[in-house]
Amino acid sequence: MGRPDDASTRLRDALATADIVAAEDTRRTKALASSLGVQISGRVVSYYDQVEAVRAPKLVDEIEAGATVLLVTDAGMPSVSDPGYRVVVACADAGLRITCLPGPSAVTTALALSAMPSERFAFDGFAPRKSGARHAWLATLRADQRTVVFFESPHRLAQTLGDAAHVLGADRRAAVCRELTKTYEEVRRGGLGELAEWAADGVKGEITVVVAGAAAVDESATIDDLVARARALVDGGARLKNACADVSAGTGFSKRDVYEAVVAARE
Repeated sequence: MGRPDDASTRLRDALATADIVAAEDTRRTKALASSLGVQISGRVVSYYDQVEAVRAPKLVDEIEAGATVLLVTDAGMPSVSDPGYRVVVACADAGLRITCLPGPSAVTTALALSAMPSERFAFDGFAPRKSGARHAWLATLRADQRTVVFFESPHRLAQTLGDAAHVLGADRRAAVCRELTKTYEEVRRGGLGELAEWAADGVKGEITVVVAGAAAVDESATIDDLVARARALVDGGARLKNACADVSAGTGFSKRDVYEAVVAARE
């Protein structure tokens, strides 16, 4: 949550009345309560990634004993790339009541602001940190026609966008959404290559990236059709490799398939 005035009445009441407030960052949660004019009456305990496994069973014990526990995380939805999954699973397994107080979501907010199709989309959490794993993950998106939303660190954003441009194509549409719902909210839209160049100068804040899905495959195109189209582009002055890449996009053939077929036809 970026702006305190986005807080619902239910959230204000929950902060004021919960027996235990489990906070990813106790200082931020207390600051949130203060900005809302709420006095937390319950006990505030820390609940972040490194202590989640140990704290979850204890919170379940408290709930079974009759306590109301409110889980609060920073700038995100609990259990969605934030702490919370373990305690939710433990409560569900124990048959305890769980509810969610709806609020701003970076995933759906970014999707709405991206100006990309939202009928079908995938959320992939945080992009892999290591280059090899990141390239492998991006390769799975080549033919995926769904819009993809993911989080990224501002320090790795330029590298990830550069890798995405290499694997998915510099012209694949994308949007970088920064500091959503906060004072310095910013949305940049463009091709992956263009956005990678922009991010190279440095970006700050919480980052959510939206990438357009792959174009629908034209199953009617034959290799002979694509060879003819590529030859026409070459006759018009295009380089053969570029022509093969252009005509193969959105088909079941790779640019290498078309290139080899053009060369074979010449022979």
